[in-house]
Amino acid sequence: MGNSKSGALSKELLEDLKSNTKYNEAELCVWYQSFLKECPTGRITKEQFEGIYASFFPNADPTEYARHVFRSFDTNADGQLDFKEYIVALHLTSGGKTLQKLEWAFALYDVDGNGTISKNEIQEIVKSIFNMIPEEDQNDLPEDENTPDKRADKVWDFFGKKEDDKIAEREFIQGVMDNKDILRLIQYDEPQKIKDKLKEKKQ
Repeated sequence: MGNSKSGALSKELLEDLKSNTKYNEAELCVWYQSFLKECPTGRITKEQFEGIYASFFPNADPTEYARHVFRSFDTNADGQLDFKEYIVALHLTSGGKTLQKLEWAFALYDVDGNGTISKNEIQEIVKSIFNMIPEEDQNDLPEDENTPDKRADKVWDFFGKKEDDKIAEREFIQGVMDNKDILRLIQYDEPQKIKDKLKEKKQ
């Protein structure tokens, strides 16, 4: 997509990203130069992506979560992200419009890609989120959500599902939009220090 190996973004890709992300032209150009510096081939591998996440969480283990995030954005399943996929990933994981973000969240939780979410998939993603939360911060969580299983149960109970039921995309998105508490439970809120590091990457 675009001039992934050249020193400048194609006009078409630039306009596409300006229209579909929160970044302006100057920011996108800086991101692109930074991307090429770290990934001269114009593509980022799963291992490189995990390495970037690891640098943001020196006191935790983001490997599993990074793997799931990578999967959700590797739309053609080739094991790499091009610049467009990378920027969309940054946009949606650090902001993005609510509907866009929830569509991505559904893709994140739909681990096997079959179009529905099971309780096991909820548990798998929630566990990967907990791996990124320092132990001292986990101790401050409410009693009914201070373990991965408790948090997954709380999400599942909200949807009123039996153990073997599934959640479809429309039901998932509507349910989360109707309850901000569930939105908080299904996502990882980046600490300010992580957001600051993202800003540093652009400079």
